[in-house]
Amino acid sequence: MKKSIFWVLIGLLAIAFIIQAVPYGRDHINPPIRMEPVWDSESTRSLAKRACFDCHSNETLWPWYSNIAPVSWLVQHDVDEGRSRLNFSEWDRPQHEAEGAWELVQEGEMPPWYYLPLHAKARLNPTDEIALIQGLQASLARE
Repeated sequence: MKKSIFWVLIGLLAIAFIIQAVPYGRDHINPPIRMEPVWDSESTRSLAKRACFDCHSNETLWPWYSNIAPVSWLVQHDVDEGRSRLNFSEWDRPQHEAEGAWELVQEGEMPPWYYLPLHAKARLNPTDEIALIQGLQASLARE
């Protein structure tokens, strides 16, 4: 029994080592900031930066674990998907999901639940959540 557990562990370590060769998930490219929305206040921008910018801007902070597969794959996918849906750094192109962004915050869908355990700064208290919702409504309604 102990020998089989040993070989299972060796196999898992080998797989973990081999998947590090997969190139996806380590680009960590932050393109230039081209244009931001006209924020209603610096406070709204600050709250959005805390809760949204890692996936919805070109100012992603790439944590150490974003270099280790398979977690790197999830992080890269979420950033790519987030930027494609709404990118606060590329306001010079159409942002089709900007109009409903505040609703996703209000409904508790953003930031995603799985993001929060490792990103405590993104967790908003009720006052900050209300301020972000109102700020997004005011800022993004202008566009």
